[in-house]
Amino acid sequence: MYAIIDGGIIPRGHVRVSGAKNSATRLLSAALLSDEPVTLRNFPTELVDVGHKVNFCRKLGAEITLDRETEQASISAQALKSRLLTRNDYDVPIRTTYLLSAAQVLRSGIARIPYPGGCPIGGGSAGGRGYDQHIMVWKALGAEVTEKDDHIEITAPQGFQGGEIRFSISTVGGTETALICTAIAKGRSEIYNAYITPEVEDLIAFLRRMGANIEVFGSSHIVVEGRGQPLGGTHMSVMSDRIEALTWIVYGILSGGELTVHNVPFESMEVPLLHLQQAGIDFFRNSRSVHVTPGCLTSGSVQPFELACGAHPGVISDMQSFYVILALAAAGTSRVYDYRYPERIAFVGELAKLVQGDHLTAERGKITINGSARFKPGVADSTDLRGSMAVVMAALCADGRSIINNVHMALRGYNDLEGKLRTIGGRIEVREDRHAA
Repeated sequence: MYAIIDGGIIPRGHVRVSGAKNSATRLLSAALLSDEPVTLRNFPTELVDVGHKVNFCRKLGAEITLDRETEQASISAQALKSRLLTRNDYDVPIRTTYLLSAAQVLRSGIARIPYPGGCPIGGGSAGGRGYDQHIMVWKALGAEVTEKDDHIEITAPQGFQGGEIRFSISTVGGTETALICTAIAKGRSEIYNAYITPEVEDLIAFLRRMGANIEVFGSSHIVVEGRGQPLGGTHMSVMSDRIEALTWIVYGILSGGELTVHNVPFESMEVPLLHLQQAGIDFFRNSRSVHVTPGCLTSGSVQPFELACGAHPGVISDMQSFYVILALAAAGTSRVYDYRYPERIAFVGELAKLVQGDHLTAERGKITINGSARFKPGVADSTDLRGSMAVVMAALCADGRSIINNVHMALRGYNDLEGKLRTIGGRIEVREDRHAA
């Protein structure tokens, strides 16, 4: 899949931030814990990752309806059970397959899940992000885990049993697995060294609405009194995507456009927005929207900056590429460090293909950007999800036609990306062929 982008058009208009990818796919997994109907509003129905997860859940017997007009998902999982599927059925290119274990164990005493996929942002087939912490969770809750040729098998004939879970590293995915599994385990569970992001908070709020008994102490200790049975039905709106919000704000700044970005989750992105302000960007805002115009640059240009990506509430690694591309417009040298995923630099080489001159240098954990630079049309490849979107943004800002190969990487994280871009004047055409001729 590749995109043809005719860039250099100044965007104008309104764009609405969709429900967060990193929350919606988790809430969908949690919804499977109920035998009653569950409704998710503000749901990003057109995300590629959502499509993969919905298709797999349907093969297990769940009934899921996606309404693209109302951005709503309706889930009925009463008939869901563990099934031994074909090798092709287990070939699911998403990271969060581990969250599908609890609903199967709840009803069948056994779960069969695909090996986790995801963005190749580091070493190894899973980008340096293994699944050992998830195996630890299942075993801590009394299950046996067997790694088959094409899937992982989690066996707990009497269901998950409450236990003590101690993470050796701070892990979002592991915390999500622990929450979903302990919510339907029998008895009390304690989770230590949990990583509680805004998306994890959304998951906790959702599980509580379904009847789960969850208490949070401080920023990393969670106690769950498991019910040992299905949770109740409910309805809830998915939180807005903080990474998408940052994407549109930065694009508005780089393009010199006039964009109003609606549904901005200010409460979950205070530090990222503070870094924009410290870079000389004074955007207009109300309680839920940001208005970006050329007048937001208080000194006429972006000011150089240094920042380090790490854990929430700071600038998370998924936001790294947007500060890198923003720094290309700065009047001087900027540096972006990433301590959490230091290998997340592959996108820099592709971004450089759409920049006039030599302005980018990347080494493990550090990217140096020498501004100010101009974008140029060209051909580039997608790498990880967010890095791919930065490359797409560069093509949109360049005067002329660009080709972005493997653009499905960007589509994985942005709901109706093509439609939103066209609404504000962007010219993008996505084709299904693997590469452009």
